[in-house]
Amino acid sequence: MDPFYWGVLGFVALLIFIAVGVPVAISLSVIGTVGLFGLMGIGGTFKLLSLQFFSFICTFEFSAIPLFLIMGYVAYHTGLTSAAFNSARLWLSHLPGGLAIATVTACGLFGACCGSGIPACAAMGKIAIPEMLKYKYDKSLAAGCVSSAATLAVLIPPSVVMVIYAVFVECSLGKLLMAGYLPGALSILIFSIMIVTRVRLNPKLAPPIPGEMITWKGRLNSLRAIWGIVLLALLVMGTLYSGFFTATEAAAAGASGAFLLMFLTRTFQWEKIRDALSETLLVGAMTFLVILGAVLYSRFIALTGLPKEVASFIVSMDISIYWIVVLLAILYIFLGCFMDSISMLLVTMPVILPALNSLKVDLIWFGIVFVKLVEIGAITPPFGISVYALSGVVAKDISITEIFRGIWWFLMMEFLTLAILIAFPEISLFLPRTMMGK
Repeated sequence: MDPFYWGVLGFVALLIFIAVGVPVAISLSVIGTVGLFGLMGIGGTFKLLSLQFFSFICTFEFSAIPLFLIMGYVAYHTGLTSAAFNSARLWLSHLPGGLAIATVTACGLFGACCGSGIPACAAMGKIAIPEMLKYKYDKSLAAGCVSSAATLAVLIPPSVVMVIYAVFVECSLGKLLMAGYLPGALSILIFSIMIVTRVRLNPKLAPPIPGEMITWKGRLNSLRAIWGIVLLALLVMGTLYSGFFTATEAAAAGASGAFLLMFLTRTFQWEKIRDALSETLLVGAMTFLVILGAVLYSRFIALTGLPKEVASFIVSMDISIYWIVVLLAILYIFLGCFMDSISMLLVTMPVILPALNSLKVDLIWFGIVFVKLVEIGAITPPFGISVYALSGVVAKDISITEIFRGIWWFLMMEFLTLAILIAFPEISLFLPRTMMGK
């Protein structure tokens, strides 16, 4: 059989495996191994993989993944999440829907020291949801706010997805991380404007908080509690932008800073250290297992010639690069209904990367577009991993139906932000172009 048809068959088989519930790591490994056996034989396959596994998984940039994870989990167990929400609440609660805006802002702050959206979603679900329900906020608004804003942790560095993307497409990890800050700020602004507008039109969604006296002294004092988040964010962002550290070194500095912060704030407990390390090991092991499966799958797909054929077809379409990005966005939104972010990246990138290179697409810019699509996929039915993560925390108070009902307004704002980022690439590229490091 022609190698091209091996590639088509392998891609379709992979989607079927995932659709019926086979874990992505196993699906990638099985399809990749069987395909390589068919193309190269058993001896050739093992000879190839004996070199590929080691050379790829030992890529230096991958060491940033556990470092960013431990940074986020230590920050979470240090109590930075509650501090961020409390400070944002004191500064923003006077606005229409102020607690919801405070939640969005706190998610952005916590995202600056957390590489994954799931810890942010679980933490804010425990802290912000009870506060909003206490003041009679609409359940769907409260739940939609948390599940949607928590995904900002994937866009605002540090980000595990960005690390994997940068290694796979061979672009600068430091520049990609730096590119996420302005789009993250734009997302927070658009969410906040939408919340204010909705509450002004329908005040029942978020009634004013009665009888709460908030002084400027109280607001200023609340800033003392978030100095840790600000310090960690500046440590990562500042060292990257100045070129003083590489991305991996910045990750190590951030992780070390999180441990130091735990001592300085006197929140050190061995139980917290144990929990942070165990959570990092669990998520890290799962991530690297998927990456190993992707090595098998990507080598198989490359040998079939499928990526070259797809690239030739896309180039032959002779349409604007923006329309091609829109078509790819539609594909990722569809896949996001069923797959998690890392799976989407590792399944599709071996096929579409040659097309992106042929069209000379800026891979830093496309990386931000991809991460924004990942955010959309994290709240899109029926998969919506962020929705299910929140449901596990607030199931007694808010049903999963109410959570999905609440995400639609936020989903429309995500599409608006995506359109802006596609139309104006400079939003993503300004900081990477002006930074001194690589």
